[in-house]
Amino acid sequence: MSTAEIKEIISFGGIGLLILAIAFIQLSRRKLTGVISLIVSIVAYICLLVGALIVVFIVISGPTG
Repeated sequence: MSTAEIKEIISFGGIGLLILAIAFIQLSRRKLTGVISLIVSIVAYICLLVGALIVVFIVISGPTG
């Protein structure tokens, strides 16, 4: 696999984490209560942070030659 293909797969993972974070945040705010809601929210914000860092890293690293 080339470097571009590896970066593409990593970026898809970051986008997937962002989508997962959206789903978890919606779930914790609409359906869950109490401690479970807090745990799901923390996991969601961790996914959001990691996904955003992955996407920013891929964008800043620039094109592959």
